[in-house]
Amino acid sequence: MEKLQLGIPKGSLQDSTIAMFGKAGYRVSVSSRSYYPSIDDPEMECTLIRAQEMARYVGEGILDAGLTGHDWVVESGADVVDVAELVYGKVGRTPLRWVLAVPEDSAITGPKDLEGKRIATEAIHMTERYLAEHGVNATVEFSWGATEVKPPRLADAIVEITETGSSLRANNLKIIDTLCTSTTRLIANKDAWKNEFKAKKIQRLGMLLTAVLEAESKVGLMLNIRKADMRKVLDMLPALRRPTVSPLADDDDWVALNTVVEEHVVREQIPLLKEAGAEGIVEYSLNKIVE
Repeated sequence: MEKLQLGIPKGSLQDSTIAMFGKAGYRVSVSSRSYYPSIDDPEMECTLIRAQEMARYVGEGILDAGLTGHDWVVESGADVVDVAELVYGKVGRTPLRWVLAVPEDSAITGPKDLEGKRIATEAIHMTERYLAEHGVNATVEFSWGATEVKPPRLADAIVEITETGSSLRANNLKIIDTLCTSTTRLIANKDAWKNEFKAKKIQRLGMLLTAVLEAESKVGLMLNIRKADMRKVLDMLPALRRPTVSPLADDDDWVALNTVVEEHVVREQIPLLKEAGAEGIVEYSLNKIVE
């Protein structure tokens, strides 16, 4: 049987990725002693790979597809197919940034001031390309971790990934430029993408994972309303699409509405809907929204 070889990011993205797969309908089980999780799809085999290495293994065809940050695709220079953008992370749902940061009291205010300086980072190639674009010669050193604590004694500046900047501020660092904005991507090997079976599996996986993320901030809303009050309610609902309207059995004066709305507006909408005459209001969670 032909199988899709899929890479799942090990490390900070691992738990959120497996949870997302669960909502998409795939049960992934990880053993603490194994790098080969089981998945309840006989046409897939999974391997845990660090996000930093994923693009390289997919590009080389060792894996058919995998999930990793766009930043690591850029850093590795891997030639892969960008199948789907999946905006999720360890905790938040906002894009991450690779930034140039220096001590608060540093005289460095822009890339030109880095001439002859020492920069610590995990993203060596990205940083070197950035310096080359600005015509700057500086020493770029690989950082094995705790990059934020290296200035000013061990480095003049750092290039580090951040979501909120809180860790940088806690270490008395200021951001002076952004090198790259990154989101998680589902990527595919180019030869696998030409294989009908594998391409279809990857496309379907991408569709389902995208649908999970699309549903995260939304809820379903059902309610009953008199036909006479329906226009008032329809104008009130900030629906994903116009609501579905269905007749109620044995009552020609009432209809049922079913719609999808942003979760953050529901607490404001439900009291207003009640005041407008709605009854039987039900809010329910969603696993997927397929556009």
